[in-house]
Amino acid sequence: MKAIGIDLGGTRIKAVAIDEDGKILQISAPGIPDEQNRCIAFMPGRMQGLENFQWDQMLHRKVIVLNDAVAAMMAEARYGACHHKKHAIMLTLGTGVGGAILINGQPYQGAFNKAGHLGHMVIDHLGEADITGIPGSLEDCIGNCTIQKRTEGKYSSTHELIAAAENGNAWAKEIWLLSVRQLAIGISSLTNILSPEIVVIGGGIAEAGDALFLPLEKFMEQYEWRTGGNKVEIKKAAHQDLAGAIGAAAFALTRG
Repeated sequence: MKAIGIDLGGTRIKAVAIDEDGKILQISAPGIPDEQNRCIAFMPGRMQGLENFQWDQMLHRKVIVLNDAVAAMMAEARYGACHHKKHAIMLTLGTGVGGAILINGQPYQGAFNKAGHLGHMVIDHLGEADITGIPGSLEDCIGNCTIQKRTEGKYSSTHELIAAAENGNAWAKEIWLLSVRQLAIGISSLTNILSPEIVVIGGGIAEAGDALFLPLEKFMEQYEWRTGGNKVEIKKAAHQDLAGAIGAAAFALTRG
């Protein structure tokens, strides 16, 4: 059996075909799919025309639709960083912060398929409301969407901020480490709620490598509740650019 995965991004469309072994030979997009995973039911203000668009009617074949972060999680669960793991969390750090949850080896989408929007958890209750109305969200703490605000207009991307910090700019380092500290607080909170074996981090900001993962580990030592000495594994995603497309195809294979 083979499946085609298509990732509908804001600037690019990526597609792959895979077989059951994961060799790269159904459609993922931002937003919340309907309960049957047949269309994107809710995606206000983005990619007009896709909301409630019935792909199967246009293509005259079975189409599975799911959120892009859930698709990325499926790629990691089936062929990547959390392969053989039963309980996992994925965070995608980019323009915003996406998320997905794996429970007993299956993606958890919850009522209305809204589960996994981990970027919209509260970190600072005194912070400004994000796009969902949540104050001081994880997304606003570390996403590229707020980098100019967080740096008073000095930097236009997280990568610029990190480069300045690594070049000895003390103020840039302070801003970056605050963001990583807030990420650690968010992850630690999620470990208390969901108790995953592993947290997989993907997205463009994950490409910062040690500049992200080394301070994150130190902050996790401070905030994570490590009962019995157990701690969550934190790992970079194996599939980055094509994760959404690969995961969408992998999810479609599970649906036959």
